[in-house]
Amino acid sequence: MKALSVFSGGLDSILAAQIIRDQGIDVLAIFFETPFFTPERAKESAHYIGLPFKSVEITERHMEIVRNPPSGYGGNMNPCIDCHALMFKVAGELMEKEQASFIITGEVVGQRPMSQNHNSLRRVSRLSGIPDLILRPLSAKLLPKTIPETEGWVNRDLLFGFQGRSRKPQMDLAKQMNITHYPSPAGGCLLTEEVFSRRLKDLLNSGMELSDSHIKLLKIGRHFRISPAAKIVVGRKQSENEQIAELKTEHDLLLNVIGFPGPTVLLSGIFDDEDIKTAAMITASYSDTHGVLSCNVKISDGSNCNTKVVRSKDAFHNMLI
Repeated sequence: MKALSVFSGGLDSILAAQIIRDQGIDVLAIFFETPFFTPERAKESAHYIGLPFKSVEITERHMEIVRNPPSGYGGNMNPCIDCHALMFKVAGELMEKEQASFIITGEVVGQRPMSQNHNSLRRVSRLSGIPDLILRPLSAKLLPKTIPETEGWVNRDLLFGFQGRSRKPQMDLAKQMNITHYPSPAGGCLLTEEVFSRRLKDLLNSGMELSDSHIKLLKIGRHFRISPAAKIVVGRKQSENEQIAELKTEHDLLLNVIGFPGPTVLLSGIFDDEDIKTAAMITASYSDTHGVLSCNVKISDGSNCNTKVVRSKDAFHNMLI
């Protein structure tokens, strides 16, 4: 008997996998990868408990629900209910290939008020298309029985009835299982973060191409919407300058002040000469120009732009994303 674990790498998913393995069932951890959540943490957690691990990329299907989630968003751009349903749906599609009989998850009733209440969990299961094959070992005793329980594949008496936001029951269980290494609950999906979500919403509303490069840029730098179709990203430190340069596409421009230390700036979208001048001014104003009134900015298309240096950053505040 084998189960697929929808595996985030957090304590709850570690415990869920271990509970099922303790009943003599093989478990394969599946991590669903997009630009908004990457597999490093999950891979490390799976390695720690000796759990077979596979990462499955779902970006194209996931972006459809990020743009238009049937169940709506959470506090930011996170379509948690539809996202979870998609993961279970894809896991269901993998069951035959992986020779698995059911799916498990570390979800706990009430841990997240909007996406893990009883109604939300039922909706997730229904949208997945395989509602009776999704087992939540940490809260199973609070939920209707699933096929793995009614068929005797797992012993329901060895499952749990955890609920609420406190992690103490899970931490106590981890001690009993001699699990001492697990990540903190912070972090994970970038779509739950306010600043990232604001930048993503701006990108979607702009009509700009939603490339992998431009999504990665949302994680770094200062972002300015300088016109309806054009934006810039301003590096805040050397490591960000290097990342910005690496993420440039053939349609973007890079700007740097000549002769003074300062940021690397990326201009993307549909822009004209006025947008380039605005980008050059912001580039100069965030550089260490030692009090000069104007300076030259090098542009990656081979041209230079002479621009004034604005001392007050408040001049660009209304453009900041």
